[in-house]
Amino acid sequence: MTGHSVNAQETNKAIESKVKNLLSQMTLEEKVGQMTQVDFTVIGVPKEQNAEDQIDPAKLEDAVLKHHVGSILNTPFTPDNKAQSIDIWRKMMRTVQDAAARTRLKIPVIYGIDAIHGATYTQNSVLFPQAINMAATFNSDLAFKEGEITAREVRASGQQWNFSTVMDIGRQPLWPRLWETFGEDVHLATVMGTAYIKGHQGDDFSAADKLPTCLKHYVGYSYPLNGKDRTPAWIGERMLREYFLPTFEAGVKAGAPTVMVNSAEVDGIPGHANHHYLTTILRGELGFKGFTVSDWADIERLYTRDKMAASPKEAVKIAVMAGIDMSMVPFDFSFYDLLVDLVKSGEVPMSRIDEAVSRILTVKYQAGLFEPKPLLPIEGNFATAEAIETNRQAARESIVLAKNEHNILPLKKDANILVTGPTANLLSAMNGGWTVSWQGATEELYPQEKLTVLEAIQEKATGKVTYVGGDAFDAPIDVQKVIDEAKDHDVILLSLGEHPYTETPGNIETLNLDQAQVDLANAAIATGKPVVLLTLGGRPRIITSIAERASGVILGFLPGMEGGEAIADILYGDYNPNGKLPISYPRNTNGITPYDYKPIESFESNIYNPLYPFGHGLSYTTFETSDLKVEKEKINIGENINVTVNVKNTGSLKGKETVLVYINDVAASVTRPNKQLKAFKKVELNPGQSESLSFTLTPRDLSFIGVDLKRIVEPGDFKVMVGNEMVGFTVTK
Repeated sequence: MTGHSVNAQETNKAIESKVKNLLSQMTLEEKVGQMTQVDFTVIGVPKEQNAEDQIDPAKLEDAVLKHHVGSILNTPFTPDNKAQSIDIWRKMMRTVQDAAARTRLKIPVIYGIDAIHGATYTQNSVLFPQAINMAATFNSDLAFKEGEITAREVRASGQQWNFSTVMDIGRQPLWPRLWETFGEDVHLATVMGTAYIKGHQGDDFSAADKLPTCLKHYVGYSYPLNGKDRTPAWIGERMLREYFLPTFEAGVKAGAPTVMVNSAEVDGIPGHANHHYLTTILRGELGFKGFTVSDWADIERLYTRDKMAASPKEAVKIAVMAGIDMSMVPFDFSFYDLLVDLVKSGEVPMSRIDEAVSRILTVKYQAGLFEPKPLLPIEGNFATAEAIETNRQAARESIVLAKNEHNILPLKKDANILVTGPTANLLSAMNGGWTVSWQGATEELYPQEKLTVLEAIQEKATGKVTYVGGDAFDAPIDVQKVIDEAKDHDVILLSLGEHPYTETPGNIETLNLDQAQVDLANAAIATGKPVVLLTLGGRPRIITSIAERASGVILGFLPGMEGGEAIADILYGDYNPNGKLPISYPRNTNGITPYDYKPIESFESNIYNPLYPFGHGLSYTTFETSDLKVEKEKINIGENINVTVNVKNTGSLKGKETVLVYINDVAASVTRPNKQLKAFKKVELNPGQSESLSFTLTPRDLSFIGVDLKRIVEPGDFKVMVGNEMVGFTVTK
């Protein structure tokens, strides 16, 4: 046993003893207060007052001293939240903790924020590409660094808990939170999410520059049948265990101490009422020891929306008994009042309250909140040159070059470029929701020194750059002017996509682009000039007819604050693109089939025919894989198997390539996908250079959820696939 694990055990025992001791001194009201989380508006001055001090002392006292509130979340001015300066955050956090220090037992408040791609509500923070882009990098080192930088910057602003990372997998492209996921593949999402958590928390998330994470949104939230946010998912338990639980299991193993619960319902049971998911599986099977927090107002919604409870009081009882430890109420003390009544009447046992509060207090001790450290110095910990460069590299690696006909790209710096389209000159279009504001759409709140795509092109170009487009997403674009201007330009950069959004406001009826964008595209293509299509936005909007006629296609998704410069770097060849799609890009709005489809989905007239497949992404150089081998032709159940393959840069430029290793279980008692990603490595190679890569496949990689809903490995034949090669091996009893 290592010294570290001995120390960890000693620390856990010491915390357990402290929690027990503290719990024994607490009144019922103090305990229920710990289970209560309120929004900033409950303690804030009304937004129209524009006071210098945004916290109302009387309201703060009511929340923390009278109602014993254990957690506060969000930024001032909900719901039109906007970023505060780091100094204001630090001042507010001191005010909140000073109030907690005046309580009888001096239990600190844990303050939570949605810092999902950097410190989203702190001005001038380093805002990374969103998760869908981070997945496209296939670079877990970048995910680790993003976690480190985010934790450091959130800590520097004084906040103590990050509602990140999203471990849902994105297999429904209509869903307006697709971009918050690491894509459609279980293995990719597991690797990237785990790396982020480890960077964010380190070995000890009480460290001055670390922070506890929160797994979202347990479980099945991301697969609504109709594609709309907070609508039912129809997922059987086998599929749940095969596709949706493994990422959360990995997050628990990586040490995430908190879990936020699915706002919607799966198989007829709302997430906040699902004892089987929240207690039997999460606690009993996955071994989760931390605490669960509800999502926004979702306990009350068991009564108001889901009609599961006959009263608000019954809704509280159902949720707490199902396994919810903390309620994001968020605007009042109703949960507190109702739960106190429920315990007094004997409807909720004190043992359940003690269990929930012990979990919450344990995380507060683990996070070091009872022994507050001085706030991190801002200098050297916030928006450092190194962090900004890491962000720019993440943006570069996240951009997918999907088409490059006749090597239209990279462009020459002296080329005359006509730039048009609604996403070309907006920072918001590259960042999406949870950026400065909740929906991320208020362009004037963005840091003006950051460059849009247009501005970054203008900085690099020596040729003429002309822009035809409105200053806002919904501003009409003069199509005739585009046609007239095209005559004097060598190439048209057509920048299309979506306005920013998240959650329910992002619900749409179709993946088709707005007709105005289609009309603009048709006019640009009709000029006969080469067109490079750039898309920005959180979902794969349908671009098939445009992409087929364009000379080049760049899929940008949401590359963050450095996205403009990263895209310009790629357009001009200052950076060799290496991003790969973490989703299947649909050809048509209803052509939704993930890459790991079942045999029946590619049988007779059924085909997997996306516009661009999972893992697709071009480079300005070329790569080949060869000599794929397995170490043995036969292994016993329970053994690992080693796989080797060579990869070579066969082109004329230095570049990075991600080698993807897939397997297929040839015949099984439950139908198996045609292939599943089980390993990947990203390597950088000079022209002509080759490298031999080795991978180890474990019994877990060969397993699946069997007929009895248990994970098993069956004897039989397996195939390993890399590039155009395939080799086989057999598992014997």
